[in-house]
Amino acid sequence: MARPVKPTEVELKLLRILWRLGPSTVKAVHADLNLREAYAYTGVLRMLQVMHEKGLVTRDERERSHVYTPAHSRAVMEGGLVADLAERLFGGSAGALALSALRSGKVSPEEKAQIKELLGREEA
Repeated sequence: MARPVKPTEVELKLLRILWRLGPSTVKAVHADLNLREAYAYTGVLRMLQVMHEKGLVTRDERERSHVYTPAHSRAVMEGGLVADLAERLFGGSAGALALSALRSGKVSPEEKAQIKELLGREEA
C-alpha cells in the first residue's frame, strides 16, 4: 500500500478536526476551526476540495451538503509522516528520532509512562 500524500500544515489542521469529529460537512469543519482561529468558509471549502483532489479526504456527494471523511486513519498518516521525518532527518533511524524527541523536554510525564510501558512489553 502506498503512503498517503504528505499534508500541509493547514491540511493537517483540517484532518485533525475530521479525525475528531468524524465525517463532517464544510460547515461543521469551519465552525470547529473557527473556535481557535479565523478562517473564511470559502477558504475551508477550497482546502477540502484540494484535499479531495490529492486523495487526503473522500467526499460523499449524495446530500446537498457534501460530507468529507479522512481517506486515511490518523495512525496511518502519523506512521507515514514519522517514517518520512526519520528518513529525511535521522537517516532512517526511528530510534534517533525517538531519542531526539525525548531530549526535547516536550514529553509529558504521562507520555513517558506510556513509552516505558511500551518498552517493557517489547522486552518481555
